[in-house]
Amino acid sequence: MSYIQGFVLAVPEGNKQAYIDMATTVAPMFAEFGALRTVECWGEDIPDGKRTDFKRAVKAEAGERIVFAWVFWPDKATCDAAAERMRTDERMQPPADIPFDGKRMIFAGFETASDSGDGGAFGWIDGMVGVVANDRKQAFLDHAAFMESALKAKGATRIVNGWGTDVPDGTTTDFKRAVEAQSDETVTFGWIEWPDKATHDAGWGALMADGTMQQNPPVWDGQRAIFGGFAPILDTDRA
Repeated sequence: MSYIQGFVLAVPEGNKQAYIDMATTVAPMFAEFGALRTVECWGEDIPDGKRTDFKRAVKAEAGERIVFAWVFWPDKATCDAAAERMRTDERMQPPADIPFDGKRMIFAGFETASDSGDGGAFGWIDGMVGVVANDRKQAFLDHAAFMESALKAKGATRIVNGWGTDVPDGTTTDFKRAVEAQSDETVTFGWIEWPDKATHDAGWGALMADGTMQQNPPVWDGQRAIFGGFAPILDTDRA
């Protein structure tokens, strides 16, 4: 089963190009160790939430943007083996002038619970982190299948959902705290790919207007789920 490493971090706006340069350097190393694809996306529409949101997830400061990123691996074993190699590879050591605060970055591993397949190049994504009761995985998958059909009918090109299998506790921030996950809950990580923001806006507008969203309510806690709109800044499939 394919495996996703998901990352969320805050980058000062003035460090955008430095971050892209760093990511462009590191991505080929991931590929060398077995990764299938690396994608980095820059926050463009990150709403404030009443209880949780992407900014609070990484304690973003004024003047920082949220980055939503993932690395696809063929399976967890390949990812774990790569992690061991990275620990001793000097090329993977962070530079002295790293362009973001690594202590606030959150990361975790997710099995690919559902994936509608390669939708080609994309210009916009909806990034999502949620929390689902451990015993509701099948309901989560059923809802994902329903939404995949509905979203693709409105112009989305690919929908991916990950189920948390390796979600570590962090010192300052972590995925569990980002969505206030409890011991009997699983963190989810996913995204929706769109050709561009205009298609995204029109698609969601149509879904809200035609009652689709009321037909199959989500199984995650909507008060704790976090969402945002992002533009791709690196995609090794489209390099």
